Amino acid sequence: MSELVFEDVSVRYGSRRGGLTAVDGVNLTVPSGQVVGLVGESGSGKSTLARSAVGLAPLTAGRVLLDGTDVRRWPGRRRPLQMVFQDPYSSLDPRMTIGASISEAMPMPRTGVRFAGRRAAARRAEVARLLELVNLDPDRADMLPGHLSGGQRQRVALARALAGRPRVVIADEITSALDVSVQGAVLNLVRDVRRQLGLSMLFVSHNLAVVRYLSDIVAVMYLGRIVEAGPTEQVLSDPQHPYTRELLSAAPSWHTPLFEGSRDFEGSDAEPSDPHRPPAGCRYHPRCALGPRARPDRDVCRTADPARDAERRPHRAACHFAGEDYFAGEDLAGEDDDRQEPSALASRAPEAGRLSPTSPEDHKRPGAGRSSPSSAEQPARPGADRPTPPTGGPTPPKGART
Repeated sequence: MSELVFEDVSVRYGSRRGGLTAVDGVNLTVPSGQVVGLVGESGSGKSTLARSAVGLAPLTAGRVLLDGTDVRRWPGRRRPLQMVFQDPYSSLDPRMTIGASISEAMPMPRTGVRFAGRRAAARRAEVARLLELVNLDPDRADMLPGHLSGGQRQRVALARALAGRPRVVIADEITSALDVSVQGAVLNLVRDVRRQLGLSMLFVSHNLAVVRYLSDIVAVMYLGRIVEAGPTEQVLSDPQHPYTRELLSAAPSWHTPLFEGSRDFEGSDAEPSDPHRPPAGCRYHPRCALGPRARPDRDVCRTADPARDAERRPHRAACHFAGEDYFAGEDLAGEDDDRQEPSALASRAPEAGRLSPTSPEDHKRPGAGRSSPSSAEQPARPGADRPTPPTGGPTPPKGART
């Protein structure tokens, strides 16, 4: 187990005049043996931050430390840090067999040519072990990725990441490209493998229910900066930053019809700021229900950056008015039924301990293994009676077409 630390990390693309700062001075720690869930809307910089750790996004400033050592200066060719990508259809070479893709990531043993036969046998045995670890039949090692379904490909991608013997795994939206029927099985697999091997993990996702199911710590990102971070249960049950509350209010609830949500927060319909020219002061103030758009007297949001003293606030919230009630001081006579406090918003991301099986486990159908992306997912091992995590979508009414 290892600790991954992002220290004042910035990533900028383009020139100084017309460029884009995708990540701006981020400080984030993935503690040893824990999972940090990174959430935020599209374009907030989540994937860029994840890619910076493995060298796919060059750092403009700051450092990424693994056990106190800069990953760019890690001794040897291979870093004990691996990444599982979002799209299982493009992350594997279509002309390489599954076994070849997995064995390519294995560290090369320092043995002579006379032991080449033993080395090849050992690599085949390790490929079989890794495929079994991710609940795939070792006989599939000679198959091409085109013969597998999306869920099976993502299992292969996880096995390939584990082949590098990492201490930290970065998972970037690994279930977003999968069918709802197989997302739960893949998430259960990720959780089991992480616990079995004692890995640290940075898990990037849009789905708050998935983050709550997997993560010990959650960090919320907006326009290239971390605006709130803390223990998952605390952040989701008592959000301090207005943006975190907006994310929670936007999540579908089991108890609320899809198009009849809570009372809209002031400013929630505003357009996001241009990331090429982020606003001064608090970057969220043009959309914030607590800022000058709703309360003109709060000029501090336009002039002072709340991230400078975020450490003294709960959850390190980058907000001058962190934790303040959205509806404080408003006349809500006759509207009490529509009012929702932050504690009520937390119910939109169900707890991991109270999950209900909303997605079927993988199952095998006739035609599995054919050369088609729609091949059926291989069944999980017997005895896997764990509840399947929710995937964030509402349950259709009885009798409705799907």
